[in-house]
Amino acid sequence: MAPLSSRRSGHSRRAQFSVFTGYVIAGIGALIGALLLGISLWHPAAFSGLRGVARDAAEPAGQGTAVVREARGGLVDTISGYFRAGQQNAELRDELELARVRLAEAKAVEQENERLKALLGLRESEVEPVAITRLVGSSASSTRRFAYVGAGSNEGVTIGMPVRSPDGVVGRILEVSNSSARVLLLTDSESVLPVRRAADNTVAFAEGRGDGLLRIRLINLGINPIKEGDVFVTSGAGGYYRPGVSVAIATEVTSDGAVARIVADPAAADFVSIEPIWQPEAVTSSATPAEQRLSEEDDDA
Repeated sequence: MAPLSSRRSGHSRRAQFSVFTGYVIAGIGALIGALLLGISLWHPAAFSGLRGVARDAAEPAGQGTAVVREARGGLVDTISGYFRAGQQNAELRDELELARVRLAEAKAVEQENERLKALLGLRESEVEPVAITRLVGSSASSTRRFAYVGAGSNEGVTIGMPVRSPDGVVGRILEVSNSSARVLLLTDSESVLPVRRAADNTVAFAEGRGDGLLRIRLINLGINPIKEGDVFVTSGAGGYYRPGVSVAIATEVTSDGAVARIVADPAAADFVSIEPIWQPEAVTSSATPAEQRLSEEDDDA
């Protein structure tokens, strides 16, 4: 018996056959691989069919991977888009608020330009105004309707002079001091102004009601031709106002005329024009009761 140290590890015949078979298979595989490599180099299209079969076999797995990848990308895009949308909405809100501010500023500038142009138009009118001044206050809480202007006898203002804004008639001077004057507004209960409808020669009187509105009373009674929206202007009768100055717009038709709102709201007028009396010789006979009493008081003084 041979000593143990002299025995080979592969003493088993089965093990020897297994090792030999592995070598043979490896050699055959290497030979086949070399052969296939040579064929692919010599004729590349020879294995296109096999490659197509392999692609077809791997295609379902590729589709599944693509779906998973798209879903993951879509989820990430959705989440990031949500946060981006929130940021964009905040930026748009800020821009919108800024645009509103800029629009309000532009409107304010436009209104100021219109007001200045209107004042310039007052100075360029046919009648040279006696004074252009601020309307400094009014008696809104009183049953009477008066206003006050910052011009008086020092500027040549006298009792009876008409007062108008760029929009139309405001009233006429009732009392005068050195540097201020009191104005009898059209809406006062003792104010009466001859008017006519701007569209034709329908004549009437505009009487103050004491509540901010006017009562239009026709001179010729009969069928009432007035319609809502009709504009009334000064007729020139009475001698105070030159004809054609806007006065009121009819808002409600009555049996003998209409109820109208004034065109020149004193509360919205910053500056007014004090004009000379249109026909001074005709004023005395057409003075209102308030002006007659004031004239009598001046005569007594």
